[in-house]
Amino acid sequence: MNFRKHPFFGNFLSMAGQLFFLFILGLSAAVLVSAFQPAPGYMDADYYYATGLQLAEGQGFSEPFLWNYLDAPEGVPHPSHAYWLPLTSLLAALGMSLSGKLSFAGAKIGFVLLAGLIPPLTAGIAYALTARRHTAILAGLLGVFSVFYLPYLPTTDTFGLYMLFGGLFFLLPTLIKNGLTRGFVYGLIAGLMYLTRADALLWLLIALILSTYQSSTEKNSPLPAPRSTLHASRFTLHASRFTLVLIGFLAITTPWLIRNQLAFGTPFSPGGAKALWFTSYNQLFAYPADQLGFAQWWASGLAEILRVRLWALGQNLQTAIAVQGAIFSAPFILVGAWHLRKDFRVQLGVMTWLITLAAMTLVFPFAGARGGFFHSGAALQPLLWALAAAGLEGFVSWGNRARGWHLKQARNVFATAFVGFALILSVFIHGQRVLGWGEGGQTWGDSYEYYSQLDQVLENLGISVEEILMVNNPPGFYIASGRPAIVIPDGDANTLLSAAQRYQADYVILEFNHPWGLNKLYDHPDQNRAFRLLWSDEYTYIFQVEIAP
Repeated sequence: MNFRKHPFFGNFLSMAGQLFFLFILGLSAAVLVSAFQPAPGYMDADYYYATGLQLAEGQGFSEPFLWNYLDAPEGVPHPSHAYWLPLTSLLAALGMSLSGKLSFAGAKIGFVLLAGLIPPLTAGIAYALTARRHTAILAGLLGVFSVFYLPYLPTTDTFGLYMLFGGLFFLLPTLIKNGLTRGFVYGLIAGLMYLTRADALLWLLIALILSTYQSSTEKNSPLPAPRSTLHASRFTLHASRFTLVLIGFLAITTPWLIRNQLAFGTPFSPGGAKALWFTSYNQLFAYPADQLGFAQWWASGLAEILRVRLWALGQNLQTAIAVQGAIFSAPFILVGAWHLRKDFRVQLGVMTWLITLAAMTLVFPFAGARGGFFHSGAALQPLLWALAAAGLEGFVSWGNRARGWHLKQARNVFATAFVGFALILSVFIHGQRVLGWGEGGQTWGDSYEYYSQLDQVLENLGISVEEILMVNNPPGFYIASGRPAIVIPDGDANTLLSAAQRYQADYVILEFNHPWGLNKLYDHPDQNRAFRLLWSDEYTYIFQVEIAP
């Protein structure tokens, strides 16, 4: 079959030219979205930008704020990345250092470039699966108009990195035929993914599982079941691959694990283990964190434990349909997966998706339902777009056989409609999330702008920039004001006072979005002698902590 003559994109473009065009489209979409994003936009992105700024300024892995208490921090400043991982911050720092711009404009350069790489990577996966150029281009266009992911790709968050590494994971069997080399590279990619997100330990598990099997690039068959007895040569081969995966992983992660050991006394992020025992999402901000553990988790009752996980399953399945499947493409992803079910890479994708869903439902239900599955699912998104394009091709082929559709004409009509839906939904989501369309909507930079205004209020009140304050979003407040801050803990006014005394915070900024235990303080700001009201507007109060330790 001569793919150069396919009518979908034109006979005159080579595949390299088409991939470059997809890169330009993806880059342009990211630049356009980024133009309306004057700030990172939310706490995760604020954190990576703030810690990247610290690195670019030569302050090392240190943060002048506390956004949780899970690792029982000593105070401010605090060793950074006790919960989140460093690679996203390093990319932000690299952009600022190379551009010479110690600002968000410099920090997001690398993320915008990554957004441009995602569409051609997606097209490469689709082409590897189907050997159809038009299917590859359609998949790449879905990567350009990525709907719910589009507003988040240009900002300082993990989405672009995770898509890149996850896409390479599925493309690797096509790129590298030698099983031993591929095992080592799988380990390297898993290591990079771990330095991006802690849940990438699941990808290390997948890589280790892969090391015990022959892929379809070596033998054209689905994943074979393990045999009860193996020849010595086969066992040695599997053991070698297993070892090479671990070597690759450790080659990437060992410096960071040593740093953690020196900073926290443990090789892994010390805050992450506490998340196993959450009984509500707000316990992410629990103080003191030693209240979190198996005993209090089990005391919530088996019925509640099961209810939470059923709720998380429902939320995550909604994410799968609405976000990963962008609603309209979800059925075609299933069709594509079914048609390609014998392909080793598709089996790998389905297995990884199920493991990720299980982890974000059973192990981390609150984090998963509140964005964790959205974040972790980004690694699978290039494969899902490729499967959607393959599913559409399968649907059109069925129409040709069963309904007598003209194959090329139907393919072009449906592909155009597919891309059109993706474009319209991407514009709509961009309008909602970034431009603030809809009643009560907020633009992307509203929080940053408001914190900047509060900084001016603090200056007018004569509060020094060295004073530690308590706020909802310490990383966001820091990048807007340059002031050290600690997070308002989950709990009541007594908990708030205890944390303020422990970390020598003399001022509290209490916003409309606050823990329910502080409703009384928020509704009656002048009735608690421990907190003296200094200033207020319609939604926010600034208190001075009155009672000394």
